[in-house]
Amino acid sequence: MQGATLTDEIAISLSQLIDDSQATKRRDPSHSDLDFIVKKAELWDVDPKNQGRSDGKAKRIREVLYWALENDVKKGEKLVKRVISLVKASGGFRENSINYTGQNQIENLIQAFKSTGYILTRDGEIQPVILDNLSEKEMGEALHSYIRRAKQGIEDAALVAGTGKDLMEAVAAYVVLKKMGSYPTQANFPTLLGQAFMMVGVATPHDKTDSNLPEPAIHRFEKSLYELACSINKLRNKEGTGHGRPFVSNLTRKEALSAIEGIGLVAEYLLNKLEDK
Repeated sequence: MQGATLTDEIAISLSQLIDDSQATKRRDPSHSDLDFIVKKAELWDVDPKNQGRSDGKAKRIREVLYWALENDVKKGEKLVKRVISLVKASGGFRENSINYTGQNQIENLIQAFKSTGYILTRDGEIQPVILDNLSEKEMGEALHSYIRRAKQGIEDAALVAGTGKDLMEAVAAYVVLKKMGSYPTQANFPTLLGQAFMMVGVATPHDKTDSNLPEPAIHRFEKSLYELACSINKLRNKEGTGHGRPFVSNLTRKEALSAIEGIGLVAEYLLNKLEDK
């Protein structure tokens, strides 16, 4: 993955990780270290230091991350990963290191990652979370995090880390699981998606309508969402020839990003319908 996920909670917790304002001695990473990774993440233009301010490290990184959260999440996620890597390389996750950031700060960041689809280990490694190991509440939060990333066109959002499913399939399985207590692992995608739609009262093209009555306009919209999801699923690179890409290799990058945004649209509608029930 090119970056790590970015949320409000992660922005706050990560800035606390590099805050040495209360420490008796200055800890690495230094401001010059931060200069390098902020530039690599292409966020130097919005860095307070580049604007002539002398903010502390915590305030500086927090401000940059909040700008990215509002304006360019992809760059912000790259910076999150680089900050964690820098802290780890400096010994910030080792208790016997002079640059150790502190148990509370590390634990806060671990908790901030917990519902994002990734986990942060106590030694500073970012790993995909296995959704099956999460509680129902945590799983719902993790799927919402993937949906937010998909709607922003973030490339790794289409495939749910730690599973063999794409995001739309993972959401459909989650809906059926919530409603039935289990889901058919051998069902093909259109069948699984149709079951999920039906269970939350969303129309599919297979629904029979009374020819004597006008079809509600929302049904046409919902049927279109079903068709959109199935068409995107056909673009999946099931043969693994796309070098880590979630779609067939003959798609352009813009086409792939549009498909990812489409996944986010359908997945969010279905998950919201489930929660409304």
